Amino acid sequence: MGAQWKAKGKELATNAKGRVFGKLAKDIMIAARSGADPASNARLRLVVEQARKVSMPKDTLERAIKKGAGLTGEAVHFEHVIYEGFAPHRVPVMVECLTDNVNRTAPEMRVLFRKGQLGTSGSVAWDFDHVGMIEAEPLAAGADPELAAIEAGAQDFEPGEEEGVTMFLTDPADLDLVSRALPAQGFSVLSVKLGYKSKNPVDPASLSAEQLEEVEVFLAAIDANDDVQNIFAGLAG
Repeated sequence: MGAQWKAKGKELATNAKGRVFGKLAKDIMIAARSGADPASNARLRLVVEQARKVSMPKDTLERAIKKGAGLTGEAVHFEHVIYEGFAPHRVPVMVECLTDNVNRTAPEMRVLFRKGQLGTSGSVAWDFDHVGMIEAEPLAAGADPELAAIEAGAQDFEPGEEEGVTMFLTDPADLDLVSRALPAQGFSVLSVKLGYKSKNPVDPASLSAEQLEEVEVFLAAIDANDDVQNIFAGLAG
């Protein structure tokens, strides 16, 4: 969670599948502004690969590319906004949004943060590193994540949110380069994105079970907002 918070539980994942597609469609549209051909648009290629791995319908994917590239005649206006603050029990949180109406999103975030604390710009960002995040799994037993990180040019690695998955951390500028190098080092890339990693994550052991549940409920409520793309919570483990 020091890197990125994700909803837990199969039922949550199932219910959130539509939101996952919606978030990916936004990422695709934003990336496609620089060109509709993934072969010559590294950012688009990475998002398209991620969409395919989660089985986004082909027509949905292609429609998002065309819309973002301006090939449908529809205007796409998304603003990238980050909200900073604290979840209950002083867990630092950064919430990344893509919105077509900040005047709608801002008050919604204020309401969602009532059980925590909404901060001003920079109030929490100082405690996070901006990094590239690559989730990957071994192509075969025995693949060494440490060796793969060194050979592919990643800055660091850590266990991923799911069993058997490794999170490779990179300099933001090296994200595409490292993601392309990992397969040759024995790892299949599952997802690629820029994000924020907490420098001083809160130890879950310092919180009671009830307090941890309060944090999870808070983060899940924010994640359910349609304008929210990613949540980065400073909670270790």
